Amino acid sequence: MTMAGSVIGAGILRTPGVVANEVPVFWIAMLLWALGGVYVFLSVNVAAELTVALPKAGGIYVPVREAFGDSMGLLAGWAVWAGYAAGGAALTLAFADFLGSVVPLVAANKPTVAVIAMLAVTLLNLPGVEEGRVSNILGLAIKLSLLACVVIAAIMAGPAAPATGDAPLGLAGEGSIIGWVALITAFQIVLGAYDGWQGPTFFAEADENPACNIPRAFFRSAAIILVVYLVINLCVFTVLDLDLMRTSELPVAMVVEGLLGPAGHTLTGLAAAIMALFTLNALVMTHPRILFGLARDGLFLHHATYVNRGGTPWVAMLIGTAIAIPMILTGGYVFVFKIQVAAAILASVLYNAAYFTLRWTRPDLPRPFRA
Repeated sequence: MTMAGSVIGAGILRTPGVVANEVPVFWIAMLLWALGGVYVFLSVNVAAELTVALPKAGGIYVPVREAFGDSMGLLAGWAVWAGYAAGGAALTLAFADFLGSVVPLVAANKPTVAVIAMLAVTLLNLPGVEEGRVSNILGLAIKLSLLACVVIAAIMAGPAAPATGDAPLGLAGEGSIIGWVALITAFQIVLGAYDGWQGPTFFAEADENPACNIPRAFFRSAAIILVVYLVINLCVFTVLDLDLMRTSELPVAMVVEGLLGPAGHTLTGLAAAIMALFTLNALVMTHPRILFGLARDGLFLHHATYVNRGGTPWVAMLIGTAIAIPMILTGGYVFVFKIQVAAAILASVLYNAAYFTLRWTRPDLPRPFRA
């Protein structure tokens, strides 16, 4: 629930249009989304081995420190933590954007509403892990149900008529020649939409049977995420005119609007806001465990190791929220989103390097799961 809940959220409602704007060709865009799924499968294959071999709080930071020492461990820990903080800020801004499309008062006060959302979700998770766990389970069920409604709406709406002289589904026409910069930018956005797959690594120490549960959580979640993302993109590309899709901040809303009329946009805006909040919940539940791991090893303030009766590193959680708020006040969703992606890619490079290094330097390390 933590992994799928962290990944599947408001991003998939917003990013198909952004990707299509960079690569306005159906099969290329779908290929990039499929490659993003392959990237996640390769990543969780590595993560399953490293997490069950070193089941400690801290996530990606733990094996990097084991392989390369404190300095590189600190770099990886800060990179993934900054990515999660920026991701939380981006989600609150997305929440305010979506809700603002329905409620004019919110549209006039987006940064303030986004900060309130961050504080509210933090307060929900402060009491303990159980509260966050229940909301994650409920949130993922609601999100998958809402996305299923989008698929049904797309099936009932049917394919859009292609523009004169163009092949259907954007297979040809203006913009078919795509440069490398556009491809790289689009793939960066795709990877950002898939980010959050690291979720189970942060909870391995609290798991009673990590050797069994962690790999299962990784691979099942990766399969769910890939199917959901490909189906949603297929629906959007099939139903919408490509030019409209490229200019829309919420292309999924246009799919539902085609079936329900203006009410579809309102319903989708509310649904997207709800999805953003539930995804934010998964991130807020996760990021304190990164600082906890760093602090326990003497690489951050000792106070970040304080854990309340409910199992939440509450000081680390409050620090993460305090850092996210200035990012929120910039008001720039795309700016904050790109910080998240850049930090996540750096952490993943170090993480994969740690996998190969530990195979070489620690061949006798117990590996209940081998990649």
